[in-house]
Amino acid sequence: MPTLLIVHHTPSPHCQEMFEAVLSGATAPEIEGVRVVRRAALSATATDVLEADGCLLGTPANLGYMSGALKHFFDQIYYPCLDTTRGRPFGFCVHGGNDVTGAVRGIEAITTGLGWRRVADPVEVTGAPDKADVERCWELGATLAAGLME
Repeated sequence: MPTLLIVHHTPSPHCQEMFEAVLSGATAPEIEGVRVVRRAALSATATDVLEADGCLLGTPANLGYMSGALKHFFDQIYYPCLDTTRGRPFGFCVHGGNDVTGAVRGIEAITTGLGWRRVADPVEVTGAPDKADVERCWELGATLAAGLME
């Protein structure tokens, strides 16, 4: 059964709301035959990535960059996963108080280095997520999971 790994850092109510919408989309009733595994960024491992068929990442933008937790995740998995996960489908969402540009740039640089393939536009949210933002997060989760259906 294909596996979608959701790696997230959700330190705020806004990030939590976005994560819950992503998870809801990934586990929607119409998504069949896909196992969804969730891991906090500080506990996700290279083994988690190697056992997954796709990855969905979620992070706040802190001080102009992705969270330290997500950066730590990338630091831990980069070389162990470099050769074996090329072409891996992924997507991501980022929440920031007023700017997410640096976080988006950082995630894109690292995933490009890993050779991962972005299959959905990132969900970028500043301020409180509105209904449309939450719907885009749901669609992100559903898109990644549906893409793994056999």
